[in-house]
Amino acid sequence: MSEIRYAPLGKAVREMRKKNGLRQEDLALYAGVSAKFIHDLEKGEKPLRTDKVEAVLRIFSCRLGAVPLEKEDR
Repeated sequence: MSEIRYAPLGKAVREMRKKNGLRQEDLALYAGVSAKFIHDLEKGEKPLRTDKVEAVLRIFSCRLGAVPLEKEDR
């Protein structure tokens, strides 16, 4: 069974948040989620509800999507 990698998504969210000068609490408020959810998302260690992840990404005009794997990742 393959492993889903959440860390790259968490890292991207953290970078976008910091680039926009937001605290985790600010982003949580704008996205309608808890600050703990933002913390867990940025940590990238466990699966989270997709609808909440999408709410966070919408703040940055982003969305979840499928990206083809590089040959070395297959």
